[in-house]
Amino acid sequence: MRLVMKFGGTGVNSGKKVREIANLIKAQHHDSTNDVVVVVSAIRGMTDDIFSITDNIKDGQKVSVENFMKKVRPFHLDILRNAITNEGIMKKAELVVTQLLDELENVLAGIVLLAEVTPKSLDYLLSFGERLSTPIVSYTLQDIGIKSEHLTGREVGILTDSNFGEARPLMDTTKLRVAHKITPMLKDGVVPVVTGFIGADQNGITTTIGRGGSDYTATIIAASIKADEVWLWSDVNGLMTADPKIVKDAQVLKEVSFAEAMEMALFGAKYIHPRSFYPVIDSNIPIRVRNAFNVNHPGTIITQRPAKASQKIVKSISAIRHTALIDVSGGDMAGSPGTASRIFDILAKNRVNIMMISQSPSESSISMVVRKSDLDKATTALELNLLGKIIKKVNVNDDVAVIAVVGSGMRGIKGVAAKIFGSVASRNVNVVMIAQGSSELNLAFVVNDDDCNVVVRALHTEFKLVSLSVKQKNIPRKG
Repeated sequence: MRLVMKFGGTGVNSGKKVREIANLIKAQHHDSTNDVVVVVSAIRGMTDDIFSITDNIKDGQKVSVENFMKKVRPFHLDILRNAITNEGIMKKAELVVTQLLDELENVLAGIVLLAEVTPKSLDYLLSFGERLSTPIVSYTLQDIGIKSEHLTGREVGILTDSNFGEARPLMDTTKLRVAHKITPMLKDGVVPVVTGFIGADQNGITTTIGRGGSDYTATIIAASIKADEVWLWSDVNGLMTADPKIVKDAQVLKEVSFAEAMEMALFGAKYIHPRSFYPVIDSNIPIRVRNAFNVNHPGTIITQRPAKASQKIVKSISAIRHTALIDVSGGDMAGSPGTASRIFDILAKNRVNIMMISQSPSESSISMVVRKSDLDKATTALELNLLGKIIKKVNVNDDVAVIAVVGSGMRGIKGVAAKIFGSVASRNVNVVMIAQGSSELNLAFVVNDDDCNVVVRALHTEFKLVSLSVKQKNIPRKG
């Protein structure tokens, strides 16, 4: 069996946890019976800390850089020393990690002098999170008797465009490069440990492929080496029928389709990068979402064609909080070609992501859902550029939630929408906006945030999602 195993930041934020995941990798490696490639995220909080420090740098706060390094340096070295027992291996690991920490400090010092952080320099800074965690895992594997090498995304062959912050992998070239690099290592019984989230453009300049991009790295590598499965290890048992913080009896889904999982990822299932499905869909490589701290749980398997037993009408109820609704209207919008294009273009230029759109048949109004954090710049951009021209009015509801009902079984089934909105109405909740694609895979609607929890619980009960529970059992291994 050829596996790609990805570990999130919560799996590497202590020496004990690193040791545990190293033993987990060793168990799957089976004395080279299975080929295993490991993808590692930055230690939890590291990426957020780097974003924070860049904001301080823009304000010329040099002291914050010193405080940042005083925190980051001992933290990584402490994890390393608690994960590795062999003194010789520990010294090698310390040398690599210390050199990276010194480089990070020098880069920060240089950027402070400029008091400017460009997208290019930010990507380089962000890469240090994964570049620091990866050698710690690799040397820990060596410590327990597994041959291993650590590699950056650039070294492994992930080639991207130069869209810093959200770079797109150039898949044809990437597949060739990654296969050429990794296949000989696997033949030699080596476990490559690769940085998630990182690639490089055609000039060799470091790029990142978006927040949560380690999942994406894992599936890119899986498609390149024709892996049998991708295992995404995190701190949850799998994809859920609802957020367990809202619905106490939410269940782990045993099996979902790629299409369903993609909708769930876009609507609140933060444990998967939405773009991570594309590399493996054509190759039909299954993805498992598993809990690194509950290894006996089988987790959720994501496949092209799930078994009939798992094809329920509705699979999950997702909620996206901290969102806002913008409604733009005006008589001049009706029948005016390019109106929507101009609105979306203005928002795109101001880096506002539109999560959901609905337009009235009269074409005189367009409603859009955005992140609450983007609301100010979105409304300002619209008012400065379009208000009084094609737009006569901008209305805002700054505290809404998006509810998404996902399930491939909804397709072609009459009365599903009536059942959903009947359940919502029975709780005396008003629906502010509705959107559904022609695939009928997902029906999304907006309610006031205060009503979110009530609605999610009502729909979870209405569609009897508790019955989708899966009994814990060990997963039979291939090969």
